[in-house]
Amino acid sequence: MTVEIRPIALPARDAAPDASWAELEAYAALVRRLDVETLGTGDLARRPAELLVSLTDREDRAHVALGAFDAGALVGLAEVVWELDVDATTAFVSMLGVEPERRREGIGSRLLAEAERVAVAAEHPTTVLSADHLLAHDDGGGERLHAPQGGASLPAGLGVVRFALAHGYALGQLDRVSALDLDGRADGFRRRLAELEASVPPSAARYRIETWIDRAPDDLVDSLAVAHERMSVDAPSGAISYEFEPWDAARVRHDEGRSLASGRTSLVAAAVASDGEVAGFTQLSLLAESPAVEQWDTIVLAPHRGHRLGLRLKLANLVLLADTDPARNRVYTWNADENAHMLAINDALGFTPFALESQWQRT
Repeated sequence: MTVEIRPIALPARDAAPDASWAELEAYAALVRRLDVETLGTGDLARRPAELLVSLTDREDRAHVALGAFDAGALVGLAEVVWELDVDATTAFVSMLGVEPERRREGIGSRLLAEAERVAVAAEHPTTVLSADHLLAHDDGGGERLHAPQGGASLPAGLGVVRFALAHGYALGQLDRVSALDLDGRADGFRRRLAELEASVPPSAARYRIETWIDRAPDDLVDSLAVAHERMSVDAPSGAISYEFEPWDAARVRHDEGRSLASGRTSLVAAAVASDGEVAGFTQLSLLAESPAVEQWDTIVLAPHRGHRLGLRLKLANLVLLADTDPARNRVYTWNADENAHMLAINDALGFTPFALESQWQRT
């Protein structure tokens, strides 16, 4: 039987659950199975309704979901994402996977080739491929492949290593995937935040911490957009071609609306300088129909560093999380292995690494 590679058929955004959702539901189910294999949990997998929002929203970035079909059954997938800014040239293959019993048939290679073709057609000729690896499956022995920066490495014989290298990709970065168990921690977060606020030096006291749910205050939205722009290029990137993302107040508002349409709740803590400008922020995203929380961007802008704002921000947002949804049991975060400062903050909060995410680039 010939395997067909094509885009996933999508229902209308306002369609009631019916046969038009079948392929998207199969796609979401396969994503979940692959997450369990590579991350040890399905809590982070996106629901069909959230996937539909991502795949149909083309305000500032594009998403294309590809499927490998055998006699109508979905046996593999790939997802391609790129910025719609005219200066952007990099596309990200954020998902690529094949059902275990159908591997070594060339399906993954065909999916990757189609993802690359889609990227080139969109004038994004540089592609970045991502993959997850459980630390529990790595005994630390044998030949290793090291990222250009940081101390982490992968077994050279790992399937994804052989796959990426065979297709002309070079390892550009390793991200540490960590989790923070929240059970019984709320009072400790409150106490540590109070102690930190009481002991800040005069240079740090000029920053107030503001928190909000889902929508930024109108007086902060413009400077929040600037912080988002800096996040796109200031975070450690290894040898990966992360590009500048243009943000303004309209993009912030659209991003907030997209999160709500996806069924998520967004919690933000921002450090506000004495002049009223955002000096840094951190964001938590609460998944729908899941106990999990994703730690999204955290940044302190360069002129405002050195005042322990990163730790204050994260503690303030964890307190907000406990007040908003105390049933949430775990926060997941991704950090470049070379980002020693942010990793130290996460370690101090109690995050425990359990996986690596590898980033591979082909120009």
